[in-house]
Amino acid sequence: MAEEKKKEEKKIIVDEDWKQQAQKEKEILAAQEEAEQKKPEAEKEGRGPLPKGDFAALISMLITQALFAMGLLEVEGQKREPDLEMARYNIDMLETIEEKTKGNLSEQEKKVLENTLGQIRMAYVKAAERSA
Repeated sequence: MAEEKKKEEKKIIVDEDWKQQAQKEKEILAAQEEAEQKKPEAEKEGRGPLPKGDFAALISMLITQALFAMGLLEVEGQKREPDLEMARYNIDMLETIEEKTKGNLSEQEKKVLENTLGQIRMAYVKAAERSA
C-alpha cells in the first residue's frame, strides 16, 4: 500500500531549459514569418520586379507573344511548331492599338509602333513561307 501512495504522489518534473528553448524557437519562427510577409510578391515568387507598365511594355509583350507563336522564340530549348493563327492574332492586336491610338501617341511611341509592326509583319510572312 505504501508503494501505491508513492505512485500517486509522483510529481511531474518539467525541464525549464526545454521551455526556454521552445519559446526561442517560437519567437524565431514568428520573426521569419513576419519578414516573409513584408517581402514584395515578386521576391516571394522567385522573380525580379516587373518593369513599368507603359506603352512600350505593352508593345513588347504582344511582339514577344507573336514571335513565340511563330516559333522564332524558344523556351528552354523546346522547339515547337509555329501557330500562325495565334501570331496573326497578336499582330492584329498591335494593329488595333495603332488604329485606336492615332493622334494620341508621342512621336517616339508612334515610330516604335510603326517600326515594330513592319518588322513583325515581315517575320510573319517569312514564317508563313517556311510553313507552306
